Amino acid sequence: MQKLLQEISNCRVCESFLLTGCRPVIQASKKSKIAIIGQAPGRKVHESGIPWDDKSGGNLRAWLGVSKEIFYDPDIFALIPMGFCYPGTGKSGDLPPRPECAPLWHQKLWDFMPDIQLNLLFGQYAQKHYLGKSTKKTLTETVKNYEAYLPKFLPLPHPSPRNNIWMKKNEWFAEEIIPELRKVVTAVL
Repeated sequence: MQKLLQEISNCRVCESFLLTGCRPVIQASKKSKIAIIGQAPGRKVHESGIPWDDKSGGNLRAWLGVSKEIFYDPDIFALIPMGFCYPGTGKSGDLPPRPECAPLWHQKLWDFMPDIQLNLLFGQYAQKHYLGKSTKKTLTETVKNYEAYLPKFLPLPHPSPRNNIWMKKNEWFAEEIIPELRKVVTAVL
């Protein structure tokens, strides 16, 4: 596993597409129990090199009901983005994750992590990749129908502050899904 993580850290496959350069960000262990599969590091995470080291990460830890100490324990949480490097900024936020990463690295990671019991899929890119044709027409519909994907997967919106409008429009998420998220995470812990 350490060799694989070093290979990922040294990856430069999509370097020519990244204005800020390559800095793959990941956390994983052979003992990881829960995989958090997000989109891609944002600018702040790119600068720090620490996964979810931003407001999205603060929101995520609050949703999960876990401390930073537990969250950053690789024997508990594998923090695996669809794209390992910051993709840059577009017209309405960060660009999509580079398409090379997940096909190149994800299966190799899963081969080293037999104890993963739950995959939390944050955002449309992770959901489309892992749920395939079983995703619904919209992210909202996929999240509403989360029970259809349990116990292996739990689809969730991205915890970015940019999604505050979505959260206000979909109050059921905080009322129904966050308690269920905490319940399934606690069961694995």
